[in-house]
This record gives sequence, structure tokens and C-alpha cells, in this order.
Amino acid sequence: MRFQISDKPLDPANLRELLHSPSCGGYCSFEGWVRNHHEGKAVSSLEYSSYPELATKEGNRIIHTAIERFDIQDIRCQHRVGHLAIGDMAVYVGVSAAHRDAAFLACRYVIDEIKKTVPIWKKEHYTDNTTAWPKCHGCSDHH
Repeated sequence: MRFQISDKPLDPANLRELLHSPSCGGYCSFEGWVRNHHEGKAVSSLEYSSYPELATKEGNRIIHTAIERFDIQDIRCQHRVGHLAIGDMAVYVGVSAAHRDAAFLACRYVIDEIKKTVPIWKKEHYTDNTTAWPKCHGCSDHH
């Protein structure tokens, strides 16, 4: 499976190695990290949850679409669930292709679609001991 949900820390070096191929001259990756702020509030940590079966199915559908749409060789994506500290990697997307432009385009497509449609929810923990489930600002834009 090219898309996976993980409750363990992500290993981008291992994921990158799965994409390495002598036929590829381009590689692009995106790593999403937990930051210490959101919309003016100080964040102390994040908690991700998902509907794993549906998330995996939808994530792999997105990757399959990207492979059909862009001239790429392979993609890997993992998304964390559970409690994450500031600086932890929450998501990794890597794409290999013969040429860089296709890798860049497919990488952007995959992360944008995952944020829009994959059932993964983020609960923010703030430094003032409050929590919130922030709205996905791009979700309503999905057609």
C-alpha cells in the first residue's frame, strides 16, 4: 500500500529509499510538522485521529489518481495518528519521476487532496490548557 496511517514516528529516509529507482531523475517530498501556533493561539501539541479503513482506502485512491494523471513512477504517503509534540512529523509525501516537474506537481496534488478528503481529524492542544478541532479551510473547496 502506498498510503498508510501510522501510530509510530515516520521514517522519511526509509520511505525515500522505497522510491529510489535508476529510471528516476526527480524526487520531491513534503513533510508536515507540528508547529507551535495556529490562528494566533499558542499550540502545545496535536492529536490526530482517523477512520483507518476509510482513510487508507481514500488515500490510496488519491495516489492512484496521481499516478494516472502525472508522469511519475511511484508515490509513498504516511500520516500519523495519536498525540504528537511540537516538531514531530505528522505527514510525509514522496514522489519519484523521470523528471522533476512531474514530481513537484504530483506531490502538491497528493498533499492537497489528502487534506481535503481523507478522514483524518486534528485536535489542537493549546498552552492555555484549552483544546479545539480546527476547521479544514480547504475542505469545502473540493469538487
